[in-house]
Formats: sequence, structure tokens, C-alpha cells
Amino acid sequence: MREWLNVVSVPAIVIIDAIALLVILVATLEVTVYILRATIKPLPPEVARGAWLRYARWLVAALTFQLAADIIETSVSTSWQTIGRVAAVAVIRTFLNYFLERDVQQQQRDAETRATAPAAPRSQRSA
Repeated sequence: MREWLNVVSVPAIVIIDAIALLVILVATLEVTVYILRATIKPLPPEVARGAWLRYARWLVAALTFQLAADIIETSVSTSWQTIGRVAAVAVIRTFLNYFLERDVQQQQRDAETRATAPAAPRSQRSA
């Protein structure tokens, strides 16, 4: 009876992990292009921050996919050693996800604050 669970779960784990890998690769390529462009011509801080935020969001998405695969893996695992290993990895990914998401939200709040803050008078800018 448990065989059908393995038949469905194992390919699902592989597919979900592959999606996470693809997300990480695409995001890393995108940020690499920004880095290369910045070495040629410095980017404005808003553009650099926006690239970092997009990269962070992609990483959060990939970690979420990987955590989903870990949860499925624990449902089909039969050894405590495997469950312990998957649980440890899941905890690490959850903490990474939490702190990364918190950092993204803080960056967004900072950007919104800067966007709504009144501009300093000209005399104060040059000081």
C-alpha cells in the first residue's frame, strides 16, 4: 500500500528540486548580468538595490520549493537517520528563508521611506 506513495513522491521530489535549481540558476544569471554591467558603468543605488531585492526574492522562492521537497521526502522516509538529516536541512532552510525574507521586507520598507521622504533643500545637499 505504501508503494504508491513512493512511486508518486520520489519523482515529485526530483521535479520540485529541479524547479528550485532552475529558479536559482536564472536568478544568479540575472544578478551576474547586473554585476558585469556595474563593473563597466556603475549602477545607480536604486537599480543595484532593486537587483539585489529581485535576487533575494528568487532565493526565497527557491528555498520554499526545496523545503516543500524536504517535507515530501520525510513522508516517504523509513529510517530515523534520513528523517533526522532531512529535518536538519529543513530547519536550516527555514531559518535562511526567514532571515532572507525579513531582510527583503526591511529593504522594501527602507526604499519606500526614501521614496516618500521630502527632498533636502539644495543648500543642505552640498554641505
